[in-house]
Amino acid sequence: MDWEFVAPMAVTIVLFLTVGGVILLRPITTHLGALVDAMAQEKEARSSNEVSRLREEVETLRSRMALLEDRQDFTEGLLGAGSSRKAGQLEE
Repeated sequence: MDWEFVAPMAVTIVLFLTVGGVILLRPITTHLGALVDAMAQEKEARSSNEVSRLREEVETLRSRMALLEDRQDFTEGLLGAGSSRKAGQLEE
């Protein structure tokens, strides 16, 4: 075969395969892109719900910790006042 005929034939075959591939695969890739986008939005919505739930849990824990700190301060104050009374009674 002569290269003068093979080169244009190869270019034509590659062109037809490329155009045919684009025509056949474009709808598939479009639907696949829509599916991936829907999955990403669903995951983001789940993440958003989970983040809000975790924020609520953190706020609950913060309020409970504040309450525990108040109780501990009160208890330490009572114990400190009781020990200072005993020390005052011993000195007298």
